[in-house]
Amino acid sequence: MILHELIDFELLRVIWWLLLGVLLIGFALTDGFDLGVGTLLPFVARTDGERRVVINTVGPVWEGNQVWFILGGGAIFAAWPPLYAVSFSGFYMAMFLILAALILRPVGFKYRSKRESFAWRNGWDWALFVGGAVPALLFGVAVGNVLLGVPFRLTDNLFSLYEGSFFQLLHPFALLAGAVSLAMLIAHGAAWLTVKADAPVVVDRARRFGVTAGLVAMGGYALAGLWLAFGIDGFALVGPIDTDGPSNPLLSEVSRGGSWLAAYSERPWIAIAPIMGFVGIGLAVRGLARGGEVSALLWSKLGITGVISSVGLTMFPFILPSSIDPRSSLTVWDASSSHLTLFVMLVSTAIFMPLIMIYTAWVYKVLWGKVGEDELSSNKNAY
Repeated sequence: MILHELIDFELLRVIWWLLLGVLLIGFALTDGFDLGVGTLLPFVARTDGERRVVINTVGPVWEGNQVWFILGGGAIFAAWPPLYAVSFSGFYMAMFLILAALILRPVGFKYRSKRESFAWRNGWDWALFVGGAVPALLFGVAVGNVLLGVPFRLTDNLFSLYEGSFFQLLHPFALLAGAVSLAMLIAHGAAWLTVKADAPVVVDRARRFGVTAGLVAMGGYALAGLWLAFGIDGFALVGPIDTDGPSNPLLSEVSRGGSWLAAYSERPWIAIAPIMGFVGIGLAVRGLARGGEVSALLWSKLGITGVISSVGLTMFPFILPSSIDPRSSLTVWDASSSHLTLFVMLVSTAIFMPLIMIYTAWVYKVLWGKVGEDELSSNKNAY
C-alpha cells in the first residue's frame, strides 16, 4: 500500500477543510485583538502616554499573531488551489486594500515614536487606526460575498473568469457582514485592553466602546441570520456526490434556491456554532460591563469561534459558490489538491503546527503582564 492511501481522500479533504477553519479562527482570535486595539486607539487614548500604553499592549505579539494569516493564505494556496485562484483574482482590489492597510501597521509601530512632534505621532496613530479597521471590515465583507455567491465561472479547461467589479462587492448584506466583523473585533480588542492596560482611564473607555461594539455585533449577527433565512438563496448539490472524485467542479450538479439555513434541519447539531456566537459575545459584553478582565477576553474568543464556525458549517460542503454559474461552484469534494499533496501537507502540519503553538504559548507567558506609563518611560525598546 502506498503510504498516503492510509487516509482516505474524502477524509483528507474534510481534515483540510477543518484545518482551514482552525487557521482562520486562530487568526481572528490572535491578530483580531490587534486589529481591534488599532481601531480603538484614537478613541480610548487621548494623551501621548495613554496611546503608547495602548500600542504596547500589542507591540510584543502582533508580529507573531500575523503568522496565522500567512498560514491561512498558504493553506488555501496549497490545499485549495481553485479557491486561491478565484478569490485572489476576484477580490483583487479588496485584497490590495487589506494588504495596504496591514502594511501601515508595522510602519506605524516602528516610526510613530521616532519624533516628538504631535502631528507626526497623531498621523501615525490614525494610520494604525486604518491598519486595524480596514482589514477587520473587509474580511467581513468578503465573507458576506461568499455567502451571496461570487460572480465567476469556469471554462471547460477550468480557467476561472471573474465577471464582477469592486463595487459589486459592496452589497448591503456584505456590508452588514463587514460591520459585524468590525464590531466583533473592536469588542475583542477592548477585552484585550482591559487585561493588558495599566491605565484606568483607558480601560474605562475601552469597556464602554467594547460593550457598544458587542451589542452591535450581536444585533448585526442576528439580522444577518434573518437575512440569510428569508432574503438570500442558498446552494445545494444535486444527485449523487463523489466525495473521492477528481477535483473538477464541472462534474457536479449544483442548484440554487431555498435557504442556506436548511442546513440546520439536515444537520441540527451545527446549531451549536451560532449558539456559541451569541452566548460568547453576550457574556463578553456582560464581562466588560461588570469590569471582568480575563473572563471577558475568553468569552470574546468563544463568540468569535462560534460566529466563524457558523459560516463554514452552514455552507458545507461549499467553500466558494458561483452566483452566475452554480455549476462552477467550488466545494470540499471538488476543489482540493491531490490525495498525495494533502497527505504530505498533513504530515508537515502535524510536525510544525504543535511547535508553532508551543512557541506562541511560551511567548505569551514570557510577555504576560500589564503595560503602564511608568514601565514605558524606563523601557527603551518600547514603541
